[in-house]
Amino acid sequence: MHCFYSERCLVTVHRDDCPAFTEVRDRYEKRQAEAERPSLLLYRLIDALVDSFFPILAEFDDRIDQLEDAIFVRADDAQLQEIFGMKRLLVGLRKAVSPQRDTFASLSGGISELPGFTADDERYFRDVYDHLIRISDLIDSYRDLLTGAMDVYLSTVSNRLNDVMKKLTVIATIFLPLAWITGFFGQNFGFMVRHVGSWEAFVFLGLGSELAIILVMLYVFRRRGWV
Repeated sequence: MHCFYSERCLVTVHRDDCPAFTEVRDRYEKRQAEAERPSLLLYRLIDALVDSFFPILAEFDDRIDQLEDAIFVRADDAQLQEIFGMKRLLVGLRKAVSPQRDTFASLSGGISELPGFTADDERYFRDVYDHLIRISDLIDSYRDLLTGAMDVYLSTVSNRLNDVMKKLTVIATIFLPLAWITGFFGQNFGFMVRHVGSWEAFVFLGLGSELAIILVMLYVFRRRGWV
């Protein structure tokens, strides 16, 4: 969007439909207001454009809260991709807001001036400058919140991976003595061949010892808080 301003007229050029301009135009048509100074009309247009950032930032705030709640319930890759997408959008918003903030800072500080400006006009544009500062601060705070949400996501994924590794370690530890016992009985020593020939000896001595080891290890793991 481009604005061409002089002391007598104000011309705006934009490619697509601008809801902020439409709202200002409708407001003037409903009030049937008389023609205003170009400087005051310029303020109303710029103020409408600046205020149009607030609904977008409000949606960001709500979505960040929803993302944080969803990450605590179950973290997945789609949430991480959305976080990166929102951070890119915030970077784009900051690139659009920062030059405007600097421009209005120079107007408010008297470094720059527009033709036909009065003291009252400067007060109006100082209000726009305050809104731009607030928008810039909101963008920075939302970027920090997204960075915090990303840290929460990474911590949640890491904790879930640690929990899976702990369970796999417990399972592997349980099967370790079982593999040792089966290997030991598979050596075909003379004593085993003579005494473990019946199914009763196989059940009580073979399977019974393995089951007893499993129960003992599960008891030890539970006492230590591993399972």
